[in-house]
Amino acid sequence: MKAFLTAEWRNLVMMNFVVPEQVLKPHLPIGVELDVFEGKCYVSFVAFHFLNTKVKGIGFPFHKNFEEINLRFYVRYKENGEYKRGVVFISEFVPKRMITWVAKLIYQEQYAYSPMKSKIEQTNRRLLHFDWGKKFEYALKVETSLQVQPIIKDSKEEFIFEHYWGYTSLPGTKTGEYRVEHPRWNIYPVHDFSYQIDFGKLYGNDFSFLNLQQPDSLFVAEGSEVSVYERKILK
Repeated sequence: MKAFLTAEWRNLVMMNFVVPEQVLKPHLPIGVELDVFEGKCYVSFVAFHFLNTKVKGIGFPFHKNFEEINLRFYVRYKENGEYKRGVVFISEFVPKRMITWVAKLIYQEQYAYSPMKSKIEQTNRRLLHFDWGKKFEYALKVETSLQVQPIIKDSKEEFIFEHYWGYTSLPGTKTGEYRVEHPRWNIYPVHDFSYQIDFGKLYGNDFSFLNLQQPDSLFVAEGSEVSVYERKILK
């Protein structure tokens, strides 16, 4: 099967929060269950660069390179006696209106438009800056080492990054599934980070409590080329 979308996902920042199961259960697609690490459920606030984007092999002018901001949580789906580990998105923001239209039409994901900008500064450390919102009122800044290192097996980093399926609630109590393919990523050691985010305004009252909660962890992956395959309906 050929990929529907190919791109590079780079500079993936994952800021992770421990959350109660009852917050996430209303967002679970039918047939999918929560995935946990050491008995805890996580949501990740994610910021990254979408580069060299092509849909069915075609790159569209002014829509190849852009940022994405999303909030996701972790799930698994049992098929033929084995679990597939995946993610469910609460919401995804991009600075390209056509991207939101395609994502809603093809995958029925919760995409929305937001102005967005980013920059990378590099001296003896690596600095990532993401800013978004109507007046760029939201910001995320991360300082990392220059060199990457491999993800340790069975670590929290592995749990956060090693999910290769996406699941979506569809009309009529159906669930959509799509596969994401990429090599195992390396990560940058993180030295410092700061952020300004109103989770309630961005994601609704269910997630406003994150405004008062400290992140459990923050990881940064180097990223790679990725392939996203067409969605299928689970039976």
